[in-house]
Amino acid sequence: MPIITSISVCAARVPLDRVTSFSNRTVSARDYGLVRVTSSEGVSGIGFCYVGSAGGELLPVAVEQILAPVLLGRDSLEVEALWKEMYQEALLQGRAGVVMRAISILDTALWDLNARSVELPLHKYLGATHADRVPAYASGGYYLEGKTPEKLGQEMAHYVSLGFKAVKMKTGRLSPKEEEQRVAAVREAIGPDIELMMDANNAWGDLTEALQYIRRFEKYNPYYIEEPFLVDDIDNHARLARATSIPVATGEVEVGRWRHKELLDKQAAAILQTDAVVCGGISEWRRIAAMAASYGVVMCPHWFHDVHAPLVAATPNARYVEFFWDDQVLNFRKLLDKQLTQENGHIVLHQTPGLGFGFDAGALKRYSISGTEHQPWVTLTR
Repeated sequence: MPIITSISVCAARVPLDRVTSFSNRTVSARDYGLVRVTSSEGVSGIGFCYVGSAGGELLPVAVEQILAPVLLGRDSLEVEALWKEMYQEALLQGRAGVVMRAISILDTALWDLNARSVELPLHKYLGATHADRVPAYASGGYYLEGKTPEKLGQEMAHYVSLGFKAVKMKTGRLSPKEEEQRVAAVREAIGPDIELMMDANNAWGDLTEALQYIRRFEKYNPYYIEEPFLVDDIDNHARLARATSIPVATGEVEVGRWRHKELLDKQAAAILQTDAVVCGGISEWRRIAAMAASYGVVMCPHWFHDVHAPLVAATPNARYVEFFWDDQVLNFRKLLDKQLTQENGHIVLHQTPGLGFGFDAGALKRYSISGTEHQPWVTLTR
């Protein structure tokens, strides 16, 4: 029986090589929370999440003071019971945000630990529908100084040249006319048969404003429009879904199956982008995916292809993994000792136990904002 004997936690701040903008914010660095859970059998599992562009130090506090005491000394195979107890313990500190992300990464680490314990890749441990590779879309199209519509089109065309059949760009920062120029340049560059995703990152405040953009976009046949409004504005997502032919996608920062059920009941999302390391971990992600299947809704999880590739591989109603070609935006890649690769628009799955990778010790020392200069991990034991 694998007993949890130690939990190590680390916060890391990784600067972006180039300041990058979305529709309504600009980012120069990203904070990540990392955990390592070790069992009495000497096997370790890892978990991780994005905490924000500041405040990464909050996550170790949530792990140390609230959640680690729930797990230490327990059987790592009791995943469902441990999830329920962590959620109950954190009820007053937060059922969303940093505390829920701490639950998410600890739950992910348990699944990774248990898969490694039986020497199975995570996607096979979960019950694979794809054994070798999963379809992906190339994510990019950010706002950078000097990036013209023509250069944006060239970027998207480059992804297509690599074999991707679907690409994603940002939208919503500029005027409706300027944004139409950007999407027109991309559609011309990639051709009519490539699926084009558009991510607004909560750009619009009301339905009227959104439709000033959306009506211009419809002729370019996007695959979806992502996060048109603030995540809590579920009703406007539903109103927009009824007003346009473009499918609405959302859910990347949504938490828990209950909020996702509201999205589904109100028909506010044709595509759920639920993020496993945000929503409550692999356990909760699987519950949400199963619920979505009963509504006929597809899963296209957000970010972190390193954890979402095996989940998509084990989920019948999951279609795409979001893939970042380099570490300019998803600079979490700089913390890993092994990278997933893509071939002809598909992510090639790791075939080694668990998630199939670990953290790079040198990178953690360089980017850690927790622990000490020589030891980035804070380790907790019974």
